[in-house]
Amino acid sequence: MEKPDTLRILLAEDEEAMRGYLARALENAGYDVVAVDRGTAALPFLEQEHFDLLLSDIVMPEMDGIELAQRCNEISPRTKVMFITGFAAVTLKASREQPQAKVLSKPFHLRDLVLEVERAFEDRVHASL
Repeated sequence: MEKPDTLRILLAEDEEAMRGYLARALENAGYDVVAVDRGTAALPFLEQEHFDLLLSDIVMPEMDGIELAQRCNEISPRTKVMFITGFAAVTLKASREQPQAKVLSKPFHLRDLVLEVERAFEDRVHASL
């Protein structure tokens, strides 16, 4: 039984320490991660490469995560979206504007992040069995 292709994750997080922490955790869990520091930096990647998941902070300079998710839906509709945020009010806005996207509120345990990512792709894993 061959293993499904490695899932590719585009991580957009403006806080450098958090970005490194999340990228390492996801890579250690076996994902292929490209990490950028803002939404505007994520767009060229979405336009040129395929990603299975966009994992984005909501509050970022230049372009927030919700706007980035909307652009992602236009550019790459098959890419799933998951948000991370430290702001409860922003969670409500994200849930309204991107109802299919999971929102993880900071602080969260890295194990919870990896579990949520795995859960988002359960259908794909089962389809390949």
